[in-house]
Amino acid sequence: MTPTPTLKPARELALNNGVRFPNESEDYRRARDALLAEEIELRRHIERVAQQRRDLPPGGVLPKDYGFEGEDGPVRFSDLFADKQTLAVYSYMFGPQRKRPCPMCTSLLSAWDGEAEDVAQRIALVVVARSPITRLLAFKKERGWRHLKLYSDVSGDYTRDYVSAQDADVPAFNVFTRQGGSLRHFWSGEMGVSTADPGQDPRGAPDLMPLWTILDSTPEGRGRDWYPELSYPGT
Repeated sequence: MTPTPTLKPARELALNNGVRFPNESEDYRRARDALLAEEIELRRHIERVAQQRRDLPPGGVLPKDYGFEGEDGPVRFSDLFADKQTLAVYSYMFGPQRKRPCPMCTSLLSAWDGEAEDVAQRIALVVVARSPITRLLAFKKERGWRHLKLYSDVSGDYTRDYVSAQDADVPAFNVFTRQGGSLRHFWSGEMGVSTADPGQDPRGAPDLMPLWTILDSTPEGRGRDWYPELSYPGT
C-alpha cells in the first residue's frame, strides 16, 4: 500500500501562492489568502470523499437485464456498457406526461454533451427517460446534442428499481459495474429533499452541473429563485 503523504497546512500553502492583482488592498489579499486556504481544504475533502466512494464494498447485483429502446432499436442493460466495465446512467426528467423536458436536466445534459466523448474514453455514459424514443430523439435534434446516447425505459422496470418506486418523473444518477460476469450497482446520488440544508435546493456534492460551479465563483452566486430555461428571448 502506498503511504499517505504528509500534507502541508493549507494556510501555509495559501501564503506560498504569491499571486497579486493590480490595485488590490491588503484587506483584500488577507481575505483572499484565507479563502484560498479554505479552497485547498475543500479540494482535499473532495478527494477524501471520492476515495471513500471508490472504496465502497460491492453493491447489489441487478435483479434483471432491463430492456430499453434505443436509436437503433431494442437493447438490454448489459449492452449499454459496450466495451467498458463501468456504466453511468442519468435519468432525465422527460416523462410522457411532460409537454417539454425539465429545463434543469436539459441544462446539465447540454454541458455533458460536450464532455461525452471524453467521458467515453474511460466509462460508458447514457441518458434514460420514460418518454418514447422518438420523442427523446426529436428533442436531441432540436437541442443540437451530438454525443449523448439516449434510451427509453419503455416498461419502467429500471426506473422503478433505481429511480423511483412510484415511477415518479424525478432525476437520478446511478453508476454500475460489470465484474466477473455480474452487473452490480456501485453508487447513486442519494442527496435530496430529506438531506437538504435550510434555504438551499436539494443537490449533491460535488454538484454535477457546471452551470452552478461557474455561478458559485461570482458575486451573484446561484441565487435562490433563478433557474435555467429551455430557451431565452433573442437566442
